[in-house]
Amino acid sequence: MGNRLSRIYTRTGDQGDTDLGDGSRVAKDHPRVIAYGEVDELNSHVGLIAAEDLPDEISELLSDIQHDLFDLGAELVVPGHHALDAAKVETLEATMDRFNQELGPLQEFILPGGGRAGAQAHLARTVCRRAERAVYVLSHEDKVSAVTLRYLNRLSDLLFVLARVINHRTGEPEVLWDRHRRQQ
Repeated sequence: MGNRLSRIYTRTGDQGDTDLGDGSRVAKDHPRVIAYGEVDELNSHVGLIAAEDLPDEISELLSDIQHDLFDLGAELVVPGHHALDAAKVETLEATMDRFNQELGPLQEFILPGGGRAGAQAHLARTVCRRAERAVYVLSHEDKVSAVTLRYLNRLSDLLFVLARVINHRTGEPEVLWDRHRRQQ
């Protein structure tokens, strides 16, 4: 592959609009731009988790997710383009099922926390939910693949499970919600 970006700035967005992948221009606050921006932010948060010292299995999973999110972002930036298929959603589900087998059942709600990598996975989960909401808003205005919405929904679930698995494997205790905690 040659040089795809020889210059990073273009000055074409200085007036508040931007190009989509099909060459059309939209305002930077268009639901499509917001949706792919949220997915881009999510990908950055997944990258933060991946920067931690993690087992190879989890590092490889995070790399796959980052590639999927890049493809998903491309799908959103090019109206009508489809990059993900249902097999990607099934892979997330199978991975979640496998990881869940090593975890005990939930007895209480879990607060975001534990070790740093686990806490980052919890943060990525919340960003994923926001990305999912943004794509859902876009779907009211423009056609969005049902697989895209399902992928983001399952990914947020997987990020929750992944936070638990990371904390479990690193010996970090989960932070349980204490319904009887006294307010001072």
